[in-house]
Amino acid sequence: MLADIDQRFQDAVQAFWDARDHQQQKQVDAGRIDAGTRGAVTGGTQMSALEALLTDILVAAGLSRSDIRARTALELPGYYRPEKKWDLLVVADSQLLVAVEFKSQVGPSFGNNFNNRVEEALGNATDFWTAYKKGVFNPSQRPWLVYLFMLQEHEQSVRPTKRTTLRPFGMDETFQELSYAQRYEKVCERLVRELLYDAACFFTSNQHEGLKGRYSEPSEELAIRKFAISLHARAAAFTKIRR
Repeated sequence: MLADIDQRFQDAVQAFWDARDHQQQKQVDAGRIDAGTRGAVTGGTQMSALEALLTDILVAAGLSRSDIRARTALELPGYYRPEKKWDLLVVADSQLLVAVEFKSQVGPSFGNNFNNRVEEALGNATDFWTAYKKGVFNPSQRPWLVYLFMLQEHEQSVRPTKRTTLRPFGMDETFQELSYAQRYEKVCERLVRELLYDAACFFTSNQHEGLKGRYSEPSEELAIRKFAISLHARAAAFTKIRR
């Protein structure tokens, strides 16, 4: 499974853009065009190939397909809210093993959506880990929380941002003049290093090249191969204990 991960990931990227094209065309054919590019994201099937890829990695590690939830029964209780619907869960022997969040952002409103995406990622992780600490997921061992994010390569996402002056405290120099792509990369790195997520994958792609399965991985630390190996190892460790 891991041997062909690069090709499988290329296929998943291509499927993402194919799904967006298909959904947008359906809106056009039906005479219903949502504001902006929203017509391309209604339907919720863009990440299906990525869901299938992660499912196959988990099965290759020894889990049963019946342990993996990718379409239904995806709600987990929270601590600060009643529930949260995740994108993929692994529940084996009544234990929560893995929770996965898939996110993507396609322009052109990168600046408007950046803070929202970051706040969402932080809020989800805070609620998840507080629920775990309070025993909401008992009798589970410490579960594994992972984050996968795709950003569109666009002139507005790759160009440097303007230098910002904030008074009286100033902005973290790390973020000054970075493009939104670079900011997202830095955020994903920090989410993992601060132990809010156990693993993260960040990649970029544009529609033209993405339809050919092409993508970029700006950070080796957040590359799909490392992400896949760590996910496989986590699942394999559980299956050994299970036996």
